[in-house]
Amino acid sequence: MKIEVLGPGCPKCNATVENVKKALEELGRTAEVVKVTDINAMIERGVMSTPALILDGKLMVQGKMPNVGQIREWIEKGA
Repeated sequence: MKIEVLGPGCPKCNATVENVKKALEELGRTAEVVKVTDINAMIERGVMSTPALILDGKLMVQGKMPNVGQIREWIEKGA
């Protein structure tokens, strides 16, 4: 599983990365967690507001910070 967090490095973007790590820890799972800060890479993925979270290539949310519970649900469902 690959989880990408897109954002320029703002506090909400960094908190989203931490929420992803907490969700994975709570589930006892591992995943490749990638922080994408390149604006062009975000635009290529269709992201216009951050933070955004992509799970295995599927855009799950953009423009708001998902909480640990939401991320955990998405991981469990496998997006």
